[in-house]
Amino acid sequence: MKRSVISVLALFAASPAIAGRGTDGELRILYWQAATVLNPYLSTGAKDTDPASMVIEPLAVVAPDGSFQPRLAAEIPTLENGGIAADYSSVTWRLKPDLKWSDGTPFTAEDVAFTAQYCMDPEFGCAVLQEFEGIASVDVLDPTTVRLNFSEPKYPPLQAFIGGRTPVLQKAQFASCLGAAGASCTEQNFGPIGTGPFVVTAFQPGDVVQFTANPHYRDPNKPAFATATVKGGGDAMAAARTVLETGEFDFAWNMQLAPEIVAPMEAQGKGVLVASFGPMVERIELNQTDPSPTLPEGQRSTMARPHPFLADPAVRKALSMAIDRQLIAELAYGPSGMATCTIVPMPTAYDPGNNDCLQQDIAGANALLDDAGWTKGADGIRTKDGVELRLLFQTTVNAVRQDEQSLVKQWWSEIGVATDLKTIDNAAFFGGDAGSPDTRQKFYADAQMFTDAFYIPDPASFLNKFVCDRIPTAENQWQGQNSIRFCDPAYDENMALLHQTAEASKRQEIAKEMTATLTADGNFVLPLIHRGMVSAHANSLTGILANGWEGQLWNVADWSRAE
Repeated sequence: MKRSVISVLALFAASPAIAGRGTDGELRILYWQAATVLNPYLSTGAKDTDPASMVIEPLAVVAPDGSFQPRLAAEIPTLENGGIAADYSSVTWRLKPDLKWSDGTPFTAEDVAFTAQYCMDPEFGCAVLQEFEGIASVDVLDPTTVRLNFSEPKYPPLQAFIGGRTPVLQKAQFASCLGAAGASCTEQNFGPIGTGPFVVTAFQPGDVVQFTANPHYRDPNKPAFATATVKGGGDAMAAARTVLETGEFDFAWNMQLAPEIVAPMEAQGKGVLVASFGPMVERIELNQTDPSPTLPEGQRSTMARPHPFLADPAVRKALSMAIDRQLIAELAYGPSGMATCTIVPMPTAYDPGNNDCLQQDIAGANALLDDAGWTKGADGIRTKDGVELRLLFQTTVNAVRQDEQSLVKQWWSEIGVATDLKTIDNAAFFGGDAGSPDTRQKFYADAQMFTDAFYIPDPASFLNKFVCDRIPTAENQWQGQNSIRFCDPAYDENMALLHQTAEASKRQEIAKEMTATLTADGNFVLPLIHRGMVSAHANSLTGILANGWEGQLWNVADWSRAE
């Protein structure tokens, strides 16, 4: 499929020269899903992790081509340079010398070791705990050298501290935030001290973050902008207009808009759209536990109560067969999305290659439900043993997603499934607030739709989200990523095997089997669209480098304004 919104040359063009720190005034960024916290260890939503990445950084990032690029590290650990132990039992990171935090104090290996301890504390409920899977201890060898020791050989060994979701926190600032205290450290979580190009000067959760250039940033000529503002709120349509029509903002994130809506805006010539394709997939999750509001709090969407009809594989399969993914891609995404049957579209070596779901089959879905004993009543809704096929289908507030919801509701009605639709504010859905009933982790609905991805070019950490001990519960402050409450010992065994396997082809074979268990075989997750992340930026903004693996602000230090 042609992807007209992508400029291939722009993806790999060298960054323009920057005149000097702070010479380009204010950078204005719009994220229509507003940030609610600036600590990626409390939220994995891009609305939070992207602004945070302007301040706090990992040891390395994933470049657009899928390779690792040092950020705070002096080099990427390998078997050849001794950074990765020959038996894969440890990884040693060597840091760049003379790094400073934005408060002028030295950045050292102690900060790295502390951050690992912070996330792995069992009383904390770390949102990205799976990235630290297998780390048994951390040794500070000297001020610029830290070693991560694994409880057993780790594959892939490079995971923690790669990418914007696992940055290094300052030990001095977060020392009082270990364990259960972590979520309540408001000052730290709203204004982390960092090593990145900017410093937080003001934060109004759910509204706006204001930054100033970091005076201690390691490149004396960067960032080009003296200040930056990340404004939140509104919707994708309004966000597109602020860049492509009014010029009020320099950059707007996540233009999830129908092609016919955004094309006339771009034609006005004030800005351009840039898409980056990585592993991001729009998907529907099917809850395996009972979310009924008639149940008392503490029993809703918990393993104590299996779902009354989504536990039936025939129902899950029929729901998938009824969806016309090709039509969704055509009507709602255009060149920024492709129909898919996998949740691991990249790297392509890990794609199971099962494309059966691309053909809608209403007749086959009806026959499958007939054979399973689900009979249609006079109202057209199927029932079995007194259980009605009626479900609540939730997603975030977004015009494209509401279109998707409406299409899916119609197709499901054609197979005898009644669907009630619910939309949730983006900040609540992705925010991870343990007290909110509307988070995707609590999943107080039967089906929910959102986009998810992984950020290391190996899907192990992503597939690890679906093991039994990643199920969100009150005990872990609803921070687990296994929101469908899928639990299969065989899947967990494969996950353990994947963590023990170094050879690439064998890793791919295991990962394909696990992906198929979730999708083609089990239909616990219904992949819909392989999405490109589409953003808009003013023609005057240069240095943008689209990256499907990292957040959209991953190289904001290199941005500048053209003369």
